[in-house]
Amino acid sequence: MRTAIYPGSFDPLTNGHLDVLQRATKLFHRVIVAVAKNESKSPLFTSAERVALIKEGVANLPNVEVDAFEGLLVDYARKQKAQAIVRGLRAVSDFEFEFQMALMNRKLDENIETIFMMPKETYTFISSRIVKEIARLGGDISSFVPAHVETALKKKLKLKM
Repeated sequence: MRTAIYPGSFDPLTNGHLDVLQRATKLFHRVIVAVAKNESKSPLFTSAERVALIKEGVANLPNVEVDAFEGLLVDYARKQKAQAIVRGLRAVSDFEFEFQMALMNRKLDENIETIFMMPKETYTFISSRIVKEIARLGGDISSFVPAHVETALKKKLKLKM
């Protein structure tokens, strides 16, 4: 069974994340969305909240699991018996960082491949950081995130619904 890990902070889950994930499910039998516990990023949502939001967002994808992890990604991938790590690339600016990470992961475990996937062009400008900023400023984020994420984000930011 081909297994891939789709890691990230997902703070919050966006339609761009879901697009990459849906593409990955066509290539792998099992895709694990792995929520990284990275306290240096100061996430808005807790790890448990992010896992719950993702689970709700992927309920219609039978070959997707959601989990949280901390530590080295390659150690987690090895533990899950994954053959690949899926990373989304929105723009050329993402490539340099992602390329460095892929090379480092390959150095740590050459048996785990990194697969770069691009979302639909309509999602290439979306990032969790930008979505949170638009929401904080009262903008409409309904086309950037699933409805349940929009509701959770507004509640977290104590905005009118």
